Amino acid sequence: MGSPAPSKIDATELSGSLAGLDADAIRTDDLFQLAIEASPSGVLIVEPAGSIVVVNHALEQQFGYARNELIGQPVEVLLPEALQRLHTEHRLSYLGNPQTRPMGAGRELFGRHKDGSQIPVEIGLNSIQTTAGLFVLASVVDIRERRRNEDEQRRALDERLEFERLLSELSARFVNLGTEQIDQAIEDAQRRIGDMLDLDRSALFQLSEGEDDFVLTHHWTRAGFEQPPERVSAKEQFPWSLAKIRNGDVAAFSSLDEVPDARERESLRYYGTNSGAAIPFSVGGRIVGVISFATAQEARPWPPETVNRLRLLAQVIASALSRKQSDAALHTALGEVLRLRDLLQAENVYLRREVQERLGPGPVVGRSRAVLRVLEQVEQVAATDSTVLLLGETGTGKELFATQIHERSARRARTMVRVNCAAIPATLIESELFGREKGAFTGALTRQIGRFELADHSTIFLDEIGDLPPEAQIKLLRVLEEKEFERLGSPKAMRVDVRIIAATHRSLEERIAEGTFREDLFYRLNVFPVRVPPLRERVEDIPLLVWKFVGEFSKALGKPIEAISRENMAALQKYSWPGNVRELRNVVERAMIVATRPHLTIALPTVSTAAGKHYIKLDDVEREHIRSVLERTGWRIRGSGGAADQLGFKPTTLETRMAKLGLRRPS
Repeated sequence: MGSPAPSKIDATELSGSLAGLDADAIRTDDLFQLAIEASPSGVLIVEPAGSIVVVNHALEQQFGYARNELIGQPVEVLLPEALQRLHTEHRLSYLGNPQTRPMGAGRELFGRHKDGSQIPVEIGLNSIQTTAGLFVLASVVDIRERRRNEDEQRRALDERLEFERLLSELSARFVNLGTEQIDQAIEDAQRRIGDMLDLDRSALFQLSEGEDDFVLTHHWTRAGFEQPPERVSAKEQFPWSLAKIRNGDVAAFSSLDEVPDARERESLRYYGTNSGAAIPFSVGGRIVGVISFATAQEARPWPPETVNRLRLLAQVIASALSRKQSDAALHTALGEVLRLRDLLQAENVYLRREVQERLGPGPVVGRSRAVLRVLEQVEQVAATDSTVLLLGETGTGKELFATQIHERSARRARTMVRVNCAAIPATLIESELFGREKGAFTGALTRQIGRFELADHSTIFLDEIGDLPPEAQIKLLRVLEEKEFERLGSPKAMRVDVRIIAATHRSLEERIAEGTFREDLFYRLNVFPVRVPPLRERVEDIPLLVWKFVGEFSKALGKPIEAISRENMAALQKYSWPGNVRELRNVVERAMIVATRPHLTIALPTVSTAAGKHYIKLDDVEREHIRSVLERTGWRIRGSGGAADQLGFKPTTLETRMAKLGLRRPS
């Protein structure tokens, strides 16, 4: 590493001008003396024997010697003892063969000051051939200041790299932390930053609920210093800093004299603070907090680079706090679920853990009032053998509720038999339900056991019962009334103990009016009607359903999903979902198939105007209106102010309408 050209004498040119002179001539040459004295670098000339013959004033200043103390002395007097012997060997080797050592290039080493201390210097060497032999001209540059600058730059770089490593580590840690660990992690970050910057305390204030003040929520104080009180108000104690923070500015001071507000100076003295910096942080463009760092023992400056680093830290902490606050409601709910988990076996009829574990891969998901109402009805009827009629639009999950009823019943030890009446051709539905004997009809080559036989001592689920052909309706009515039937081709009656759960998305009253469904069968099925709500009536369950389907497809497709945006989830909740839960599941599956990132985006279905329309049935409107009046009156039908009085019905008429619409007073 060489020094800039203006700081050194041009030794090569000067040595050339002295060639051919002897030692005395060199000492007495006026031009040479003027040249070396004008040089800002130290200059010395060494004769072949190793004695110093010429020095300039700059070299005297560098090494602390007077000129007459150096003239005639061996050059090794200017070197540390450890280098003297090595230098003598190199000098003798060079004088014997000048080509063995390059001259003119700068070389850094340590010189020895008169007081014995070592000073870093840069040496430039050039040879001078005289009549008396080979002299060496050395230019000496004191590089102490350069070394100090380099050391300072190195320290600054190391400090910056250390801070960046720490910031990166803290950022990664906050991302992976659970919400309950964030507070401790913030105070740990305050401690580590304080230790790194040699500070004494750090405090974090957050905007209070009234948005009029910032209150202390996290702090760190070095051991040996007084801890802050439990309640610290920025508005009351630090008004000057708070005003700057509200404007988004950093409030920094190197000493208390720089704080213009007397009340704040008094508060700082009380806490023993001599200098400090308060950095605001924001979420969504709104300032929500401030983190401060301070020294108690001595004043210190707050250079821009330090403040900028602390700003980065503040935003990392702001992100963590924002995540904590946005997750607060969810964590509260999860905490409540965990608390209830230990009570479910005896006290909770909706979320009982052992029941959920038996529901298999598709338990009912939801905490909405509409779903809980259905689950309450399921709980009421499950323990009985009564026939249940599940009503609701297609895709609402009627089969899941049927499964719930079976799994909560005394018949749960045996598998529930499922039949989709709309999926079996009318010519085969009777043999599928009731079985057949060999030869019962052309093509019946073997005997077949029907679904009712399979369901003996268990439950049979008849989905889309409204599509059951008239001939099968007659046999089903007999099973309901007499618990017996005959296989096709057999006169022998067979008795079965079967619990029937039927479901339909159609209006059976309309089918009766059309003559396609038996009225007597309807009344036998309609013992305990349960209306399964459409998805648009339970929008608060959509996030739970979405995450259930995401978990299911994530495992199947090997695609981990970490987040779904709030905007995306809100859009899903605003959509009408004519296909209900089934349509939602299909949409999530499609999004998972095309997903390439851990942040999932779920596109809403694209439907035509005709397909997107939802026609509300008159019975549904009437049902909901009567239900709302009943709930408002506490399900009191008779008397002044009762539901019948408010609706303008006779009580018996209202009870008839309630039975027809499947309205039952909840337990």
